[in-house]
Amino acid sequence: MIDTFKTIGAGLDWSALTDILISVIPALLCITFHELCHGLVAYRLGDNTAKDAGRLTLNPIKHIDIMGLLMMIVFKFGWAKPVPVNMNNFKNPKSGMAITALAGPVSNIFLSVVFLFIYGLFYVSLSTAGNFGEILLKMLLTAAYLSCALAVFNIIPIPPLDGSKVLFSLLPEREYYKLMRYERYGMILLLIIVVTGVLTSFLTTGVGWVFDKLFVIAQWSASLTV
Repeated sequence: MIDTFKTIGAGLDWSALTDILISVIPALLCITFHELCHGLVAYRLGDNTAKDAGRLTLNPIKHIDIMGLLMMIVFKFGWAKPVPVNMNNFKNPKSGMAITALAGPVSNIFLSVVFLFIYGLFYVSLSTAGNFGEILLKMLLTAAYLSCALAVFNIIPIPPLDGSKVLFSLLPEREYYKLMRYERYGMILLLIIVVTGVLTSFLTTGVGWVFDKLFVIAQWSASLTV
């Protein structure tokens, strides 16, 4: 029976499963870290909503939005289940909301830098370690790119993305709260934009530009091993 399973396993093409894991695992890491940082910053600013909802965790199941995860894997742009925030718990609701929103994209840029540093530092050793080493390198590079893409995508000022909360905070009180009431309808617009690919070219160019600037981190860390 064991020999039979070995024979079946040897005959299977595992490359498709490997490619899926190389995309899914980094996507889950990037999304989880993004939402965790939203919750942590909100908590530090006086809002316990995310903590009470059990969202201050690295457990990806707590943060996954299936549609957003699929979008991220397929289109390289996506989102997670938004962390609940009660802006009325902030001393300054508008600025508190803006800082909490900005924490997501900033955390992803930081995460991208960390992945690129590790990628460069271990590039030589992993590239000579066979298939396992190549898979780890691909996963690190994918994680760095997806984290960068998540940051750029979320800074777009379309509700409910983080960029809208930062931009709206610059508006007068009356206009600010009026727009925040219609925030949930922005998801419909966002889905249309992603599916139709209206901003795909712009986003791809933007992410590519930011990622190229960040890639010097990998080049620098690689030089440390020479």
